[in-house]
Amino acid sequence: MKTKTTLLFLTLILCACSTGISTPQVLTAKTATDTVAPPKLTSVTDTPSSTTECGFQWAYEDLPELTAQFDQAIKSLVPASASHATAFGENCVAADGQVVRFLAMETDFYVFATVDTLNGYETFGNWIAQVMQVVNGYPPEMIAGPKPGFVEFRFEKSMTESIGFRVPIQGYNGTADGKTGEELLHLFYTVP
Repeated sequence: MKTKTTLLFLTLILCACSTGISTPQVLTAKTATDTVAPPKLTSVTDTPSSTTECGFQWAYEDLPELTAQFDQAIKSLVPASASHATAFGENCVAADGQVVRFLAMETDFYVFATVDTLNGYETFGNWIAQVMQVVNGYPPEMIAGPKPGFVEFRFEKSMTESIGFRVPIQGYNGTADGKTGEELLHLFYTVP
């Protein structure tokens, strides 16, 4: 069942990401004996007076200003933490390999917290609620891309002991409905 759900989720993402411009292509390493057809190129207008032929590939882009604000806000809630924000999307890559531009699809947030125990479910759930309040408080102009992303949480006791999970922003907004603590945590994390 989990495999079907994952496959369905990935299929939905791929379908949603299709903007009619081009389909992302998987690029493989070329060996000396391979004959590889060049990627399908699509014309993209950079400015009104110029066009550039390019293919698309998945990419990430750092968001330094948003990261600084997000990290500061999360440290005020969870002092032993580090957080950042990243845009996920596609690079428009020219035939010569240069990136023409980045097209953002969503903004994803990452929260890493050092904890004394991995069974502090009530505390973890309360942190989720607080972090999601911060994320949902950002104005749309600060968020890259048209689609809601996710917040990835990692609670780490040691280098070998941690729990991690993702909270889809849209899923949280549709199901959290005022939940906090352990009840909220269990919406997104299943204890093994």
